Amino acid sequence: MNRALGLAGLLVGLGGCVIGIGVLLNGLRRGRPHLLKLGLAYSLVVLFGAVLSTFAMQRALITRDFSVEFVFDHGSSTTPLLFNIATMWSALEGSILLWGLILAGYIATVAWRFRGRLEDPLVAWALVTMFAVGVFFFGLMLTAANPFRGVVPPPGYDGPGPNPLLQNHILMAVHPPMLYLGYVGFTVPFAFAVAALVTGRVGEGWLVETRRWTLVAWGFLTAGIVLGAWWSYEVLGWGGYWKWDPVENASFLPWLTGTAYLHSVMVQERRGMLRVWNLSLLCATFALTILGTFLTRSGVVESVHAFSSGTVGPILLGFFAVVVAVSVGLIGWRGDQLRSPGRIDSPVSREGAFLANNVLFAAFAFVVLLGTVFPLIIEALNGERLSVGVPFFSRMTMPIGFALLTLMAVAPVLPWRKGTGEVLRDRLWWPAWGGVACLVLALVVGATGPTVLLAFGLAGFAAGSAIRQLALAARRQGWRGFVGRANGGMVVHLGTILVAVAFAASTSYIRQAEVTLAPGASSTVAGHEVTYLGSRTVERDNRVEVISQVRVDGGRVYEPRLNRYRMGGMTIGTPSVRVGPTEDVYLSVSSSPDPVTGEVTIRVIVQPLVVWLWVGGIVMVVGTVLSLFPGRRRDPTAPTSAGVTSGGARRGTEGGDRQGAEAVG
Repeated sequence: MNRALGLAGLLVGLGGCVIGIGVLLNGLRRGRPHLLKLGLAYSLVVLFGAVLSTFAMQRALITRDFSVEFVFDHGSSTTPLLFNIATMWSALEGSILLWGLILAGYIATVAWRFRGRLEDPLVAWALVTMFAVGVFFFGLMLTAANPFRGVVPPPGYDGPGPNPLLQNHILMAVHPPMLYLGYVGFTVPFAFAVAALVTGRVGEGWLVETRRWTLVAWGFLTAGIVLGAWWSYEVLGWGGYWKWDPVENASFLPWLTGTAYLHSVMVQERRGMLRVWNLSLLCATFALTILGTFLTRSGVVESVHAFSSGTVGPILLGFFAVVVAVSVGLIGWRGDQLRSPGRIDSPVSREGAFLANNVLFAAFAFVVLLGTVFPLIIEALNGERLSVGVPFFSRMTMPIGFALLTLMAVAPVLPWRKGTGEVLRDRLWWPAWGGVACLVLALVVGATGPTVLLAFGLAGFAAGSAIRQLALAARRQGWRGFVGRANGGMVVHLGTILVAVAFAASTSYIRQAEVTLAPGASSTVAGHEVTYLGSRTVERDNRVEVISQVRVDGGRVYEPRLNRYRMGGMTIGTPSVRVGPTEDVYLSVSSSPDPVTGEVTIRVIVQPLVVWLWVGGIVMVVGTVLSLFPGRRRDPTAPTSAGVTSGGARRGTEGGDRQGAEAVG
């Protein structure tokens, strides 16, 4: 029954997409608005099919229906309920099903949101594009990535359950859906970009339809990346959170291009510039989500985040090629209409800073893409395996990161069109002192090395600029000074700065050691006393936990453990972390206690400021939410506040700028 329901749902979803495309194209060709209005109905049909298939898969997992091959391969009666539900996205076919469900949700949401404008060709073509993407993914699920294939289980069979790494922490139930909500969400702005190119409406009107959708997708992707780093830190036992792994990079690439778009789109809205660039960024962002899906699901890279190899790799790569070809072809076709009516009057201006910002983000994305795919290209050409590791990415991206921090300080205070030295000196006075204060504080607490000191100084400079903008907005608007695209963007900047500082400090000042201790023995690592108290064994339904008890600095007892999973016999370590505002003490065990002496080897890692990575991620998400709400537009006829108008240059520039700053994340 579960197989029948699941396959029926997939067929309904595919049929809804195919018929929806046909009806909408017929309505567009014949100019029949009543046919275009049927787009909402067909979007609901697609959503119904996706929900039905998802329900069937979850029912199969919960009832342990091992006649479904996916459940046969990945389900188990011993898997806890939460991870049993999450099993759907723990392997290839189920993850594609989650992708299809989220895509169907976005299609239905777009159709419902624009239900009063479905006869508009721009909206109709956007729905056609989204239906076309749906055809690909539903077709993929009915062929190469079918989650409802059948199998005959032997009597008394119980499956192995999901990969132990994927049922070892609650974040595994949250991180992939967040990431997919971001990945798939970029389909919406891509669809409107294609619609604008097809209809020839390539002015600024289509941007209104995509701005918030892009911001929503970007926010989900940000949350997914941060949660993935947190999962890596809490589960893998190596003490890190970002390794420039190919699959990590696959999620980071669309984040970079999406961030660039969110900045440059304001230049097009304000000055009518960067039309080709913005369309290219949206198309590139969507294409990179497909490339990331290929890297994750093709088996071409070795990663704890990647799925096993299968037949879907060439299909996904082919779809990626189609997306790129269609995007380039449409942009080339409309090339004459994409000429911008405006131009940059001065490099010392808001639009000049945003252009520099986009160049840096593009360079960042190119470096990450090169380091990710170059080894794959070399291997495909001559079979030679190359490894591009952390040193390459650190060396190549560090200067770009410093330049971006500098622009984060300067860009928000620049006026549109043209700035002056007097304006910059006046507006950057307090932010510059903020950078000096952070640099002095870093020296006082013992920070050394030019790279880290520069990171602290630039972070203080950028944070001072963001806080100044928020303070000015709050003075004018009260609590609403934190709401709106510009002001919420400043909050996102603060979160990004926290992440940058925490990343620089935690990677530069990590101290670690392995100590072998008998019960009751102590050792000192990086100034922290670690006392091993002993171990105990706990039996669970799906695993056996060997828990080591470790007291840190004479205080709380922490319990790093080894989990031996019954099915498959795999052993996974679970670290225990003492989290603090200044540093984390990270404890993990590499083997079970010696049966004779009771000794155990404990890895102790001390890293500063790690918690601020997670705090910074939360602040970025909060800023994204604040950016979604409309801010109060400043009345140009209203008198300018005294705090903003000291000096004629400020009265004529910052006082007239829209909400003081136009920057997003």
